[in-house]
Amino acid sequence: MRVAIDAHAIGKRQTGNEVYIRGLLRHFVSLAPELDYVAYVASEDAKSALPSGVRARMISPNPYLRLGYQLSQQVRQDEADLLHVQYTAPLRCPVPVVVTVHDVSFIEHPEFFSPFRQTQLKFTVERTVRASQYVLTCSQFSKDAIARAYGLDRSRIVVVPNAAEPAFRPLDKRKAAAVVKDALGIDAPFLFCLGNLQRRKNQLGLIQAFDTLMSANPELPQHLVFSGKETAQAAEIHAAARRSRFRDRIHFTGFVDDALRPWLYNACDAFVFPSFYEGFGIPLLEALACGRPVACSNRTALPEVAGKSAVYFDPASTTSMAQALSDVLHNLDFSERLSRAATERAAEFSWGRSAEIVVNTYRLATGVPVPEPAESASRALASGS
Repeated sequence: MRVAIDAHAIGKRQTGNEVYIRGLLRHFVSLAPELDYVAYVASEDAKSALPSGVRARMISPNPYLRLGYQLSQQVRQDEADLLHVQYTAPLRCPVPVVVTVHDVSFIEHPEFFSPFRQTQLKFTVERTVRASQYVLTCSQFSKDAIARAYGLDRSRIVVVPNAAEPAFRPLDKRKAAAVVKDALGIDAPFLFCLGNLQRRKNQLGLIQAFDTLMSANPELPQHLVFSGKETAQAAEIHAAARRSRFRDRIHFTGFVDDALRPWLYNACDAFVFPSFYEGFGIPLLEALACGRPVACSNRTALPEVAGKSAVYFDPASTTSMAQALSDVLHNLDFSERLSRAATERAAEFSWGRSAEIVVNTYRLATGVPVPEPAESASRALASGS
């Protein structure tokens, strides 16, 4: 069986989408070497990111060309038996499709999207979901949301949790602080928040909570560091930081690459994830894998991911957020308990196990028997969870 995978997100700084497809590709060949994998990438640099055993094909970075005709044409030329995409399949796809839909925030919270983008996603994702053999998603929360949104048979929706790469692990904090100082010029203890600068990620709320925290606790030395790609909504976040009484302590690093992210997590005093809506939240899991105390939103999939290893707050409440941060910074025993629980929780997630579920979904979608040894994946597919 030949599996075609739309991997255009690799190298495009598409955050969760890129991390997801790279994490799966690394395990496919070792899990099922009898399958033939072809990955469609949109840049020469992305080819080097593909693991051995996965063949690369170039496609256009232009979504209208890629989805309008090029991807379908390439699938025919490669004589693929299946196409795996994220969110959107090409028009008139000649083979069965498996689609990954990480979340349906564009349906449940359209206010976080431009009218054009919301309408585009609503149309193209629904078309893809209804035409697909299976829908993969990353949490039980997203599975429930997808079932509500499209009225799908729940057996067609399969939960495939994300995971953290091995690079995200506890490192020496002093060395981490030195690396961050050299790379970014930040020479102070800090709270860390990672995510594209947009309203859904709630950096605005965190800036307000930071003001509240520091005003009530002037003895605290912490700064606040935001890392993430600039978006059309970034200007209002930067403006809020400039209005802050503590603007000299608020830093924006822009997008940070894979090599620096583990050091940022390990150097911070706490990781803060104030998002209003997440289908999973890979940065949250990466921070846990690094053994950091985590304070995060109590909404959507985040409690499902962090379990008992985080302190939660209401992302709509500045007071709630500031209190959670105060608890972490002032109570060292509590902070250390969170750190110990963090690595244990992160170890429960594995790209290898998730890739096994995906490979067996490919088999089911094309009528290929699922091998008996893959008991855990078979059970997951049978239950649709």
